[in-house]
Amino acid sequence: MSEKNWVELANSRMWMEQMRETNRYAERYGLTLSEEDMELLLSEKSRILKSEGRIEFGRSILPQIIQTFCDSSYISQDNYVDTLVRLQEIFYLYKNEMHDEITDEELLSFMKEQFEEVCFGDLQYLESTCLDIFAQAVRAGYGGFRETGGRGEFSRFDIVERWDRDLYLMALSQKF
Repeated sequence: MSEKNWVELANSRMWMEQMRETNRYAERYGLTLSEEDMELLLSEKSRILKSEGRIEFGRSILPQIIQTFCDSSYISQDNYVDTLVRLQEIFYLYKNEMHDEITDEELLSFMKEQFEEVCFGDLQYLESTCLDIFAQAVRAGYGGFRETGGRGEFSRFDIVERWDRDLYLMALSQKF
């Protein structure tokens, strides 16, 4: 066995053990990964890292993604694996887009907050709107997210008017 294959095998074993530990955590929220799911996620992780020109040392980001998102009301067992693949893709894409100016924790906090409160589980909107606008600000030199840990940041840059429940109820009461 070549040295490269030995290292890849050791990394794969370490990653699978990390995923088994994380799986036990996510079970509290009714989400589980089979061994086949874990193998698929490992394969997808390798593909994503290669396509984004990134490498990963030590602990994988996927356990952090799972721990951050597993309590979401927008993730169910039916969409769990597909959602994890997309969240990995989005995470690495925007680590690159923000030139690694943002920590993993800050990016995950920002992603989760937008996923829950702005995107309502829509990964396409998270990627193409929320993160795109935020990444532009970060590339332009914005660093306020460091003080907030990535929380509460999108409202500073959001250009889309949102539905306001109180305003809606007021307009409705005036109509009737």
